[in-house]
Amino acid sequence: MKKIVECVPNFSEGKDKSIINAISAAVESVDGAKLLDVDPGADFNRTVFTFVGEPEPALEAAFQAAKVGIALIDMTKHKGEHARMGALDVCPFIPIKGVTDKDCIELSKKFGERMAKELGVPVFLYAKSAVKPDRVRLPDIRKGEYEALEEKFKDPSYKPDYGKPVFVPKSGTTATGCRDILLAYNINLNTNDKSIASKISGKIRTSGVLKKDKDGNKIIGPDGKAERIPGRFKGVQAGGMMYDENIAQVSMNLLNYREVNLHDVFEAVQEEAGKLGAKATGSEVVGLVPKESLVLAGKFYSKKEGLNITDEEELVALAIDKLGLSELYPFKPEEKVIEYMVEETGPLASMKVNGFLSELASNSPAPGGGSVAALAGSLGAALSSMVCNLTIGKEKYVDVQDEIKLVLKKSEQLRKKLIKLIDEDTEAFNDVMKAFKMSKETEEQKKKRSAAIQAGYKTAASVPLETARTCEKILDVTLVVAKKGNQNSITDAAVSALMAQAGVEGAILNVKINLGSIKDETFVKKISSELDKLQRDTSNKTEEILKIVNSKM
Repeated sequence: MKKIVECVPNFSEGKDKSIINAISAAVESVDGAKLLDVDPGADFNRTVFTFVGEPEPALEAAFQAAKVGIALIDMTKHKGEHARMGALDVCPFIPIKGVTDKDCIELSKKFGERMAKELGVPVFLYAKSAVKPDRVRLPDIRKGEYEALEEKFKDPSYKPDYGKPVFVPKSGTTATGCRDILLAYNINLNTNDKSIASKISGKIRTSGVLKKDKDGNKIIGPDGKAERIPGRFKGVQAGGMMYDENIAQVSMNLLNYREVNLHDVFEAVQEEAGKLGAKATGSEVVGLVPKESLVLAGKFYSKKEGLNITDEEELVALAIDKLGLSELYPFKPEEKVIEYMVEETGPLASMKVNGFLSELASNSPAPGGGSVAALAGSLGAALSSMVCNLTIGKEKYVDVQDEIKLVLKKSEQLRKKLIKLIDEDTEAFNDVMKAFKMSKETEEQKKKRSAAIQAGYKTAASVPLETARTCEKILDVTLVVAKKGNQNSITDAAVSALMAQAGVEGAILNVKINLGSIKDETFVKKISSELDKLQRDTSNKTEEILKIVNSKM
């Protein structure tokens, strides 16, 4: 997706799975929209859906979800702990990539107008879409909740932005608008004293803490309201909570990460914790995070550590490390970073195992050995990553943590590359087939066809060559894993090596069969020489790894 809009509709139903599933299906029915997360809360009796898409698909998915939710949810029977005023309580549109606030404001207006016209639901514009100052904050619109709507609609000042000012008992009303992405972020402390987390929260949140006199009483200002000492940051909501009985957390919402980001509050919490005899040991992102937020944190730590990292993937990895995002459980970027979640993999890599095997077993010549070689290599890389994840955080392996983290990063880079090569190999073969189907009636057509065939064979040789090169690099990763990784998973290191070796050998065969059809002797000679070296190095490294593994069993 070149343009990404995130939409996070909140529906007033958190118990009935059939309704939740129906709303999910409505989102997924729209081409170009991708459902990322469904978070139901039984006590709140509310479900938060998160999906993304380019502007028009996002708008259509929001409406289709609203249409189903409005039809199935009856607010006259709704009870729940969370504040609410309608079946679809709120539907924000959030710019993520390639879109502006202005774009999302326009989307929210189109959505509100369509809801009012087609579904008969009165709609209010809030946040950046609000046309009245007293409608910027959702709590101001929602004051009194669903139960107060009938009376509030009698007040001319409560006229909705779209639709009639009429109370609709079954569906209530809805708010929509453009807002910044909200990051739910918790920082872990090495204490089980919740009061320490609460004190730190008061120091950093926007609202700060109450002013008190020497006797501990609130100081009341001239306006009759309690005076406050502002906190360190704007756009930060924070409070103390317990993750479990041993870990206190500073729990936050960051309302504008471009102004106050993860690293800003992490460093501040570390500083404030130190004053209270505690320490920030790590953190967690609740829900999803935009890639830019991690890149910004990575740049901060790159500069702080005197590094010169410019690659975005490495910056993301650095941020994950320095913020301790894997302290409580593994932080998997492909499941937490919005942009990674919407990246499209090729048709083969996207298949379920049974589907891929059926396609492989069919009478079609592609996918074939080249794609399987890339798959074998990716399995090897995944096994090495698994051993790394089973090593990181274990007290027994504390001395090798930094090295294993670097190995894990390399292993994941190789795995992701090989996943792409699964489809690239098949695409390269198909290009050769297309070249053979070109017209050859005239001499000119014959020349073009011959040139296309030769170019196709070179590509068909180059792709598995890259697969072989990448699989061979896995063995360097696996060697470290076998020597220093969690010894309870030592055999997984051996299988990783065998998969990588199979990937190299399988890919080399696919290179060789294409070299036989290439007329460029210089090209063939150069590649053949590299293949010989790849085979020797692969054999030697695999043998070394197996010796290490067998010696430790």
